[in-house]
Amino acid sequence: MAPVDPLTPTEIPSTDTVVSETEPRAPNAPSGPRGATVYQLGEVIGRGGMGEVLLARDQTIGRDVALKRLRAAAPSQELIDRFLREAKIQARLDHPAIAPVHELGHDSEGRPYFTMKRVAGTTMAALLDARTETPQRLLRGLVDVALAVELAHSRHVVHRDLKPSNIMLGDYGEVYVLDWGVARVLADSDDEPSRGFPDVLSLDGETKVGALLGTPGYMAPEQARGEPVGVAADVYALGAILFEILAGEPLHPRGPGALASTLDGGDPSPRRRAPLQGIAPELDHICREALAGDPTARPTARGFGNAIQAYLDGDRDQERRRALATELVGEARLASAAGDQALALNAAGRAVTFDPTSSAASTLIMELLLDTERTPPPELASALVAEEERLMRERSRRAIKPYLSLFMMAPLVPFLHVKSWPNLLLLYAAISLGIYMVWLNTRRHVSPTLTLASHLLVAILFTRLSGPFLFTPVFVCAILLSATTLPALVDRPSLVILWTVLAAASPLVLEWAGVLAPSWSFNEHGLLSFGTIFQPDQTFDRTVLVLANVAAVLVVGLFARVIGRDRRDAQRRVGIQLWRFQQLLPRADRTTPVGA
Repeated sequence: MAPVDPLTPTEIPSTDTVVSETEPRAPNAPSGPRGATVYQLGEVIGRGGMGEVLLARDQTIGRDVALKRLRAAAPSQELIDRFLREAKIQARLDHPAIAPVHELGHDSEGRPYFTMKRVAGTTMAALLDARTETPQRLLRGLVDVALAVELAHSRHVVHRDLKPSNIMLGDYGEVYVLDWGVARVLADSDDEPSRGFPDVLSLDGETKVGALLGTPGYMAPEQARGEPVGVAADVYALGAILFEILAGEPLHPRGPGALASTLDGGDPSPRRRAPLQGIAPELDHICREALAGDPTARPTARGFGNAIQAYLDGDRDQERRRALATELVGEARLASAAGDQALALNAAGRAVTFDPTSSAASTLIMELLLDTERTPPPELASALVAEEERLMRERSRRAIKPYLSLFMMAPLVPFLHVKSWPNLLLLYAAISLGIYMVWLNTRRHVSPTLTLASHLLVAILFTRLSGPFLFTPVFVCAILLSATTLPALVDRPSLVILWTVLAAASPLVLEWAGVLAPSWSFNEHGLLSFGTIFQPDQTFDRTVLVLANVAAVLVVGLFARVIGRDRRDAQRRVGIQLWRFQQLLPRADRTTPVGA
């Protein structure tokens, strides 16, 4: 794609867009000095307010070139002078990043044209919009642009319209600075031509007062005010491009607000605009220097490019990084005091990134990690609730097996001497209800009150097996082991205490009220506990009940072991993660004990 000729900001087309219409061959094609036709014209590949660029075939050499000509059929002398001025400026800026001009001539009707190298690639503006290119490649390209601009400055030329759409990156590492149509040639005085271009006069003196040449959003403040500009204006534009590469958004808003934003100044720090981008402090400093409001405070284009290249080469300003780390630690402590834990951790983490030896940053990180007393932020609280619900479902699945073990006496029922079938059937019905409630907890959230109520019913009916002092305490302990791991009950200890009291006292109260048959008494030998379901004087029945009691205690012990193992494993995982994180911090600060 070849450069186009912008005259005003509203007339500047996107230089990465190829005009799709095909131009028929002109009746008066450009010719060489002896009148022989040497260029075969093709399609229009770029168009601006003053001229258009066509693909052309140099038939003498056999190469494709870009040919630029005036669009007007009868251009004014001022337009012709400006066109010729652009061609001469570009022709004398011999740099790999500036498309060379091959020939300047006139067609058979006397209209000027010039041919130049045909350049192809994608503009930096398109790459920034697509976000498909790495920042490193864009930064390398910007270094080449800065050196090309430095060459122009050494020849007393100011581009005045540097922007991402006027920078083209080729597929093979080429970089080109496009559109020199509004370039200004500096002179020692208003009447003296530039020493670098003795036969090229600047047309700035003929520009109407108040007219702006350039693109709002990239032009320097002095340029936006309509003041005469120098080489520092190009450096400002380079800084605005660097800002966009680093922050991922333009320095100034596009559209009508760009001029007002430029004149207002604003914060030139891309790191503060985009704190989550991890922008290196060296690049942030380069950008802020280039965007200084005072033109004399800006670096040269070469200094700008060399600073970026130094960063790409791995040179780091350790003193600036340490100062920035200290600043970030302060921000982290302020955020922590304000309760913003996410911002505090982010700032402290970036401080360690900038200065890995910062003991203040690493100590603060460990303090923030180990501080579990603060109320977690909403997003963390939601994640914790989701994890607790997952663990609750997992524990409920494990609790089904101990509950099912309560049916282990069922196969022996035909061989036992059942004294009260209604009590036995009610017991097994209650156990089935308890198993269903536990299973339901594996599918969805169930009210803990409803779950405890079903367990309480089983505990009361359990006293019918051997009284309230044998099976029932074992069952109550098993329920408490499981229930006290539920988040809804951990935060409501009064409900757990109430349930425990009811499980122990309800059978006694119901027996005293005559609702249940008596199952215990005192005699001369002490406390006597007996069941109301089976015959107490049958040896086989007593043996089965004793073995069932032992089995119940064993099941509860195994269940307690599983709960303890889960808690141990959870603590080990936290400790391992904390130890691994400590290895990322400076070795001198790895003193906090794991699990502290």
